[in-house]
Amino acid sequence: MELFGLPLETVYLYTLLISGGLTLFLILFNDVFAGIDGPDFLNPVLIVAFMAVFSASGFIFEKVSSLQELLAAGLSALISLLIVSLLNIFVLIPLASAEESLSFHESALKGRVGRVLTSVPEDGFGEVLIEGNSGSIAKPAASFENEGIPALTRVLIVDVKNGILYVTPYLQIEDIN
Repeated sequence: MELFGLPLETVYLYTLLISGGLTLFLILFNDVFAGIDGPDFLNPVLIVAFMAVFSASGFIFEKVSSLQELLAAGLSALISLLIVSLLNIFVLIPLASAEESLSFHESALKGRVGRVLTSVPEDGFGEVLIEGNSGSIAKPAASFENEGIPALTRVLIVDVKNGILYVTPYLQIEDIN
């Protein structure tokens, strides 16, 4: 059978080469397409990976087996659907959720309590350690009220601007009495 004036094996091979190259390109530059909203099954990586697996299995069926072209294409589609579904469930979805869980927004640090690692001088910068369930974060800090804060003092993060924490000494209710 011929398609576009070429033998079907050649069409499968060209499709495999083009979709394989596009798959590699999309894996490397997937963040460019991250802003495109849509259902998960319309993910460009999944579509191109489907075409790559479909054309590879179709090429193998055409070369090795004596199946009819339509039956070989149907089996190739089923194999491709199965492999791409497994790729999505076991690789792409866990990677997407893992990437989000490791990030934090600096605005989320407001109101948290930390400890001064490097003392904060008047009109200068020091360093504050913020401990959490997922680990510790050390960030540069300045005094919110332009007063010196010695090392190991517990501080309250009042504001965050340009990656710098603005802190004030943290006083608990028991400390006030």
